[in-house]
Amino acid sequence: METHGADTRATPTFRIYKLLTTSEEQRTYACCVTANLGRVRKRANAVRPSFREPREVLMSTAPVNSRVPEPAYSHLIKRTIEACAVAKDAAAAAAEGIATGSSPRLDSIREREKELDLLDREIDDGVTLAITQVNGTEARELLACMKFMISLERIGDLLLSFASSAQSAGHRIDPQDTRDLTHMATVLEKMLSDVGEAFATRDVKKAVDVLRADAEMDRLRNLIFLRHIENPEGSQRQASLQVIFMTQSLERAGDHAKNLAEEVCHFVSGHTIRHLMMTYDKPIEQMFLDWLRHRDDSH
Repeated sequence: METHGADTRATPTFRIYKLLTTSEEQRTYACCVTANLGRVRKRANAVRPSFREPREVLMSTAPVNSRVPEPAYSHLIKRTIEACAVAKDAAAAAAEGIATGSSPRLDSIREREKELDLLDREIDDGVTLAITQVNGTEARELLACMKFMISLERIGDLLLSFASSAQSAGHRIDPQDTRDLTHMATVLEKMLSDVGEAFATRDVKKAVDVLRADAEMDRLRNLIFLRHIENPEGSQRQASLQVIFMTQSLERAGDHAKNLAEEVCHFVSGHTIRHLMMTYDKPIEQMFLDWLRHRDDSH
């Protein structure tokens, strides 16, 4: 027996076969079920759909952003200069905070310190990846970026320690100490500004100015220590421990800024700082002899 579905296009086709014996002892059946689920063949009299013209696709006229990604070397140099600016802002906040007693300005140093920590990790990872993809000169500058960030991150820590001591002392700091600490923080701000500019413009003269400014930091530190440790006048001093900590933090931050200036002098000129300072700190007599020698050579 054979059974077909009513519409072979919509339903599967089934075929059932009854086989062999019909004896009482044994009845044997063979059943075969086949399903035709494949692609249905089109009928001969099917109507072909009418041809449809391709639809016109309107292209966007928006400008394509084809900016080339900034090279890793240039990006790391740029980020190092930004780190110098962040450290300078932290020093400016320290100067204003101690001069005016503004707790919010001192609190802002914590945010600058966090920024420096993030920049330190970013530049450290970036230099590690980029150092093998640049030439010798660029590699030396990338190493300088890493050294810069080590010192800048430490400056951020020292300024945060300064802010904590200033908030602990409150209004118990003597006016003379306030003036000297404000002066120290202002000198540090100028040193960081100059060292950032020296690094950005490869200006050795600016770096030498930073080296000379460190002497003023040492002078102010000695004055404050003299008042609070030796106290030759025998005056009653308040918050001496906090003032000494604050002074030491600023002086050590100045030492790190001096190290940054030495690094600029080294990778720009290729000379040691001792050799370079001999050039910039010549006696007047030696400068006059050099001028005479240069004049004779030109004639």
